[in-house]
Amino acid sequence: MVAHSFEPAYLSLLRSGELAERVQQAYEIMHECVLCGRECRANRYTSKGECRTGSRALLSSSGPHMGEEDPLRGHSGSGTIFFAWCNLRCQYCQNSDISQLGCGQEVEPEEIGTIMLELQARGCHNINFVSPSHVVAPILAAVLHAAGNGLRLPLVYNTGGYDSIAALQLLDGVIDIYMPDIKYADAEPGLLFSQIEDYPSINQRAVKEMHRQVGDLILDEQGIALRGLLVRHLVLPEGLAGTTEIARFLAEEISPDTYINVMNQYRPCHRAHELPPLDRSITAQEYTEAVEAARQAGLHRLDRRRFGRLLISWR
Repeated sequence: MVAHSFEPAYLSLLRSGELAERVQQAYEIMHECVLCGRECRANRYTSKGECRTGSRALLSSSGPHMGEEDPLRGHSGSGTIFFAWCNLRCQYCQNSDISQLGCGQEVEPEEIGTIMLELQARGCHNINFVSPSHVVAPILAAVLHAAGNGLRLPLVYNTGGYDSIAALQLLDGVIDIYMPDIKYADAEPGLLFSQIEDYPSINQRAVKEMHRQVGDLILDEQGIALRGLLVRHLVLPEGLAGTTEIARFLAEEISPDTYINVMNQYRPCHRAHELPPLDRSITAQEYTEAVEAARQAGLHRLDRRRFGRLLISWR
C-alpha cells in the first residue's frame, strides 16, 4: 500500500486547537490515572502509579536507530526516544535496566519536544516513542511543543501492547503509526512472565482500537511507513506466546493485510534463567514454525528477517 502525499495526523489537531485540549485532558486524567492497561487510578501528582512514574517522564536515551523494521528505519534511521520504566514486568526483558530499574533522567515535555525537532533535523524518517504507555500526557505535551515549532514527521507509538482505551482515544488523530507488541495469546503466561493477569483481553482490545484509528500500514514510494498498524510478536520457546492463535486473531479480527514482524531474537535476559523453558534461546525450527503459522493464518506482509538478527529496541 503506497501513499503519494502525506501530512502527519497531529497537524490538523494543532490547527484546530484540539491538540492543546488533549494535553489538558491527559494531565487531568493523571489525578486518577487510567492512562495504561493497569488503570491503577493513582494520583500521579502526589505519588507514583503501578508504572513507578509520577507526572514527568523519565528519558533513557534518544537518537537515530538503524535496527528497527525496514519501513521505519529506511536509509536514515528511526528517531527513537526511549522512556524509562514500563507498565509491564516482563521477566525476560532485554532492556531491564531501563524498564525495570528506571535508568533515566526526569525531563520536561519541552525537552522531549526539542529532541524530536533535533531528530527531524538529523534526517530521521519518524519519531519513535519506545515504551510510551505510562507517559501519554508528557508525550502529548511534547508533540504540541514540537508541532508548533515545525515538526512534520510521522509519530510511532512503540508499545508493549498493554494500553487503555482512554489513552488511545486521546491519541486518536495524533499518532500516525501504532506498533504494539502482541506478547501472549493466553492469560497464564502473561501472568507468569509479565505479571499481568489479563494481558490478552486488554491487548486485543487495544490493537482493535489502534487499527480502527490508522488502518493497515501505508508506505511511501521508498517503502517508508507513513501511517497504519505494524505488529510485533516475539516467538518464545516451546510456543509459549501462542503464535498460531495470535496470527489467527490478526488475520480474522484485524486484517489479513496486517504488517507483522515475527521476531526471532528471544534470548534469556533479566530473570529468564529462573523460568524454564525461558532459560534458553529459541531454535531455528521454532522460528520457522512460527512464521509458517502466520502465513497459514493468511498474513502475508511479514517483515523480512534472517534468523539470529537482533533488534535492540525490543522490550
